[in-house]
Amino acid sequence: MSDSSPEQQTEREGAPSAAPIRDDQDRSPAIPELVIISGMSGAGRSTAAKCLEDLGWFVVDNIPPELIPPMVDLGARSQGNVARIAVVVDVRGRRFFDNLKESLAALDAAHVKRRIVFLESSDEALVRRFESVRRPHPLQGDGRIVDGIAAERDLLRELRGDADLVIDTSSLNVHELRAKMDAQFAGEEVPELRATVMSFGFKYGLPVDADLVVDCRFIPNPHWVPELRPYTGLNEEVSNYVFSQPGSKEFLDGYAELLRIVAEGYRREGKRYVTIAVGCTGGKHRSVAMSEKLARRLVSEGVETVVVHRDMGRE
Repeated sequence: MSDSSPEQQTEREGAPSAAPIRDDQDRSPAIPELVIISGMSGAGRSTAAKCLEDLGWFVVDNIPPELIPPMVDLGARSQGNVARIAVVVDVRGRRFFDNLKESLAALDAAHVKRRIVFLESSDEALVRRFESVRRPHPLQGDGRIVDGIAAERDLLRELRGDADLVIDTSSLNVHELRAKMDAQFAGEEVPELRATVMSFGFKYGLPVDADLVVDCRFIPNPHWVPELRPYTGLNEEVSNYVFSQPGSKEFLDGYAELLRIVAEGYRREGKRYVTIAVGCTGGKHRSVAMSEKLARRLVSEGVETVVVHRDMGRE
C-alpha cells in the first residue's frame, strides 16, 4: 500500500484538476487584477469586454463562475504576462448565483483585487434591441421578450447590488459606452490606436479591408526609369527618386497631418484599429516608398503601426 497523499497519486495518474488559488506562501507576487462583467442581456456586455480587450486586458467571455479562481491562479503563475483579467459571466445557467458566490468568496480569501461591472438598461431599450436583431431573450423560453427580461432582472438583483460600477446603457450608443469604460479603466493613458499601412497596386484591385485609401499615381513612376525598374520602394534609390518628385514631400506632410487629426477622432470614438491603404499602379515602387515613410510618421505620433506590402513581388 502506498503511503503517498491522494494529491500525489492523482498527479502520477495524470488526472486533470482545477488548481485553487494558492495561499500567500506559494502564490506568485503578481496576482492579476480582475474585472467581472455582468448585467442584462442586450445591455452591452460584449462591447464592454471588447473595450477592456483593446486596453490590454485578457478577456474571457461566458465563463462558468467556478472557473474564475483557477483562471486567476494561472494568471498569477504567468510571471506578470497576464496582469489584468476580465471575465464575462452569463445567467443562462440557473445555478449562476450559487457558483458565483462561492467563486467570489474564494477570490476574497486570496486577496484578489476585483471589481464587478454591471451593465443595466431599461426594459424598453432591451426590447427594442432584441427586436432589431430578431433574436429571443435567452431566458424567455416560450414567453415574450419582456418575460425573459423580468426573469433575468430577478436573477441579477443581488449581483447588481454588489456591483462596484453600474452603467445604464439605455440611451448610450456603442461609442459612448466605450468612452465610459475608457474613463474607468484606461487611467491617464490614452487608449492605444493600432494602424496597418498597406501598399497595393490598383491593377490588382482595392483592398477590401481598408478604412482609408490614398492614390500615389500622381507621382512619376520609377517603372519607366530602366535602372530603377527591377527594384522596389524598399530600395533607397527608388525612395529617393519618389521623394525628389514635385509634390511628394508635400503630400506626405499633408497626409500625415490629416491622419493625426483622424487618429485623435478615432480615439475619441473608441476605434482602436485602422487600415490605411496607399496605392500606385502595380504596388511595387511609389506606394511602397510612401507607405514606409508614412508608417514612420505614425510611429513618431505614438501609433503602433504595422506595414504590409500586399502586391510587392507579384510582377
